[in-house]
Amino acid sequence: MSERVTGPAGPTLESLRQRLTDFAAARGWEPFHTPKNLAAALSVEAGELLEIFQWLTPEQAASVMSEPDDAHRVRDEVADVLAYLLQFCTAVGVDPLTALAAKIERNELRFPVPGAGRGTGAGEGLAEGAGENEGERTAGERPGEQPGEQPGQRPEERAGERPGGKRDMGE
Repeated sequence: MSERVTGPAGPTLESLRQRLTDFAAARGWEPFHTPKNLAAALSVEAGELLEIFQWLTPEQAASVMSEPDDAHRVRDEVADVLAYLLQFCTAVGVDPLTALAAKIERNELRFPVPGAGRGTGAGEGLAEGAGENEGERTAGERPGEQPGEQPGQRPEERAGERPGGKRDMGE
């Protein structure tokens, strides 16, 4: 059985990963903890988290954590999502913190801070070519808009978008 190792602010990510691994091993669940099964379980738990907020207004959703029963449900579902994510990462050999840090770095390059133009000192470290030809934009175009796109056009209105405007940040 794993030790409950904690750091100054509580348990460490690695200690939680190990406890989850030990928990599954002690029950003989490893054969079922395949990447496919864990990804499916992660999706189900994320859906259960969403279910809490499904029919709430934005104002109601913002105050969910002030209601003790709802806050408890949210914490439980967040724990379930994180548990399955950590188990999935263990199964496929992904360090979640390294993966997240790399993704944030790529997104910082792909999506620079608006107005961080040249000569201001802001936006340094942008990918080569990023921000070039800024003056050549036609009226109404914003960075990131597709050629021929109408100003303010919603993502789902673009040709080739999946329903709901779903786009992977890594595309």
